[in-house]
Amino acid sequence: MTINYYQTHAQTFFDGTVNVDMASLYDSFTRYLPPGSRVLDAGCGSGRDAKAFHEMGYQADAFDASSGMVALARQHTGLPVELMSFGEVSACNIYDGIWCCASLLHVPAAGLPAVMQKLADALKPGGVWYVSFKYGDSEREKDGRRFTDMNEAGLGEVLNGIPEIQVVELWTTQDKRPDRDEVWLNAILQKPGLT
Repeated sequence: MTINYYQTHAQTFFDGTVNVDMASLYDSFTRYLPPGSRVLDAGCGSGRDAKAFHEMGYQADAFDASSGMVALARQHTGLPVELMSFGEVSACNIYDGIWCCASLLHVPAAGLPAVMQKLADALKPGGVWYVSFKYGDSEREKDGRRFTDMNEAGLGEVLNGIPEIQVVELWTTQDKRPDRDEVWLNAILQKPGLT
């Protein structure tokens, strides 16, 4: 259902998100990254963030589950954006940073622990991971997309099952898009180890 939404509305979604100013969120993430770090933009949508990380000098990898979004992201970024879902992530200990901006929120709550474990496995010891969810504690469908909303307690519960991941920062923000008044839960997570 959600992938069909992005297939059908790929250009509209791209146009509505590609130019959003994410600088403050980038700062929260990149201050933990050494120069030249390898970063994964997981569920990259328009490719906006992968492109920004690439332009900052990071090695940026990206994927999305919608072929329509992947085509637009490849065109926008010039990067070899992959077509795949979270469930297909198989990398192990290769990323210094993982960026999941408004992407994990489409994973059903029951599937989140397994998906997040795969991403945790892809992170190097010492690596950092940004996640964001619409703020709340329910699962819902809206306009052909499914959402798993998350609050601090819900995220804590999911992370209890992934003991190698710790919360470094947790905060809420207003939606960056001018026509939205939604609140987002943001978190910087870390896999402790050598930094």
